[in-house]
Amino acid sequence: MKNASLILGVARKTLEIEANTLRDLVGTLDESFVACVNTIHAGSGRVVVTGIGKTALVAKKIVATLNSTGTPALFLHAADAIHGDIGMVQPEDIVLCLSKSGETAEVKMLALLVRQAGNPLIAMVSRKDCSLAHQADHVLLTPISREADPNDLAPTASTTAQMALGDALATSLLALRGFTPGDFARFHPGGSLGKQLYLRVSDLYPNNEKPSVTTESPLREILLEMTSKRLGATAVLEPGTNKLAGIITDGDLRRMLTGNPHLETVTAGEIMTLNPKKIHKSTLAIKAMELLRANNISQLVVVGKEEKYLGILHVHDLIREGLV
Repeated sequence: MKNASLILGVARKTLEIEANTLRDLVGTLDESFVACVNTIHAGSGRVVVTGIGKTALVAKKIVATLNSTGTPALFLHAADAIHGDIGMVQPEDIVLCLSKSGETAEVKMLALLVRQAGNPLIAMVSRKDCSLAHQADHVLLTPISREADPNDLAPTASTTAQMALGDALATSLLALRGFTPGDFARFHPGGSLGKQLYLRVSDLYPNNEKPSVTTESPLREILLEMTSKRLGATAVLEPGTNKLAGIITDGDLRRMLTGNPHLETVTAGEIMTLNPKKIHKSTLAIKAMELLRANNISQLVVVGKEEKYLGILHVHDLIREGLV
């Protein structure tokens, strides 16, 4: 392939430089990082994250991560801030300013405005001896030996370090707040990740029919029930009760039709599969998906208190919710 050696060489070198940058970053975490986390955790306002150029894009990502993990955050572009948008910063807010050099004119002006307003200022910079670091209450260092591009110019390793350190801030705050999977689900109700954490079997099976026959039901009744309810299965109950005796699936019917010469007398009790796979209505839907996959089946019998039969959960219910 054309230029394969050049392309792969540059790509591998890029990843190597960025990986080394992250390894070096681990060693920079100290009391300063702890102080930053504690300051944000103790604050009653938002974390206003700001930057310019590529760091502004990283700042937006940090804001998104903070918000989704329980720390209220707001993005403010440094250039817009010095032209009026500094009014977005409220007295109780903490400002986190990202800058590789710490010497950009807009960032230096913004730091002065934040100091005048009395808001705590956290600087995320690549070196301590810069204007932004001198103005800040706390400094988060993201030192790099070089950028990852061949010319050592494009923000690559530096923005990788900033993004990773932003993640470290968010996850540390998440741990301090005791942020749970349930909390995560509240902030992500529309996505598949959120659904995995809050959607339960009880949210799905009531939308289906509730097929059932008794152990004494003849073949004709079984066929009518399965055809009309269209779930590819029917529960088999003990006569006069809601107690589950077994299940009949399309596969059970096919096996019976090929091996039973007395179709006119066969009953559900003779066809059914004993001890069908069951799931309680309060179980998370993702657990139902795991059970279906593990047993290579399409339906689960839903039960409630004292394992009373409630209905059928079909794999298509989970597919519709994007859990597959």
